[in-house]
Amino acid sequence: MQYENNLISIITPVYNAKKYIDKTIASVQQQSYTNWEMILIDDCSTDGSDAIIKELASSDERLRYYRNEANLGAAQSRNKALLLAKGRYVAFLDSDDLWDAKKLSIQIEYMKEHNVPFCFTACRVIDADGQPTGKERHVPSSVDFDTLLKGNVIPCLTVVLDRVAFSKIEMPSIGHEDYALWLSLLKECHHADGIDEVLASYRIAQGSLSGNKLKAATWTFHIYRNYLGLGLCKSMYLMVHYVVRALKKRM
Repeated sequence: MQYENNLISIITPVYNAKKYIDKTIASVQQQSYTNWEMILIDDCSTDGSDAIIKELASSDERLRYYRNEANLGAAQSRNKALLLAKGRYVAFLDSDDLWDAKKLSIQIEYMKEHNVPFCFTACRVIDADGQPTGKERHVPSSVDFDTLLKGNVIPCLTVVLDRVAFSKIEMPSIGHEDYALWLSLLKECHHADGIDEVLASYRIAQGSLSGNKLKAATWTFHIYRNYLGLGLCKSMYLMVHYVVRALKKRM
């Protein structure tokens, strides 16, 4: 497939995001890097999110709106957007998160200069009202498959991928689908580069799944055992690292 060489396709699933979607889109429109398209997949919202997106898209042709006929979930909505994407580069941004204005410029410049196909950055954590919580998620300069097995250090909203480097980019329909995708991609590109600069804001909304630690741990174990097919002993060993990392985050 031929991609538009310098175009960045931004993948955004939308479900009942009326409260935040205008701010999310604005953070994209304010990017210093302007060669992008934002593909918004409405997963059967019922709160009027579609009206907001359509109004904004009427004055910015870079915003591309699609609506699912049935609720597919975030993973399949992202995959639908990936099939529609025209850009060589893809980035992920959920409908309640935000980007700093220089995010794409910094990452694309870095990726081209260092010939890197998989790049991610640090981010700050904001509350449901968009106020900083004081917490930041910093990232290592590089991560490979074996290191990432011990815990996901790649914030989804910060990732940019060069599609020509990968045979396929598709999120599986399982919990922690982004983590599973990063692991599969690292089997092809061997390492991903992190830029430890805060360039995005991750929103912790009320009722967020990220607050359910038991469910998150169960999803992670499922990835080890069922998605990757690792043995029980290795999976348990990796879960110890996962728990230790999770405890450090709370300290």
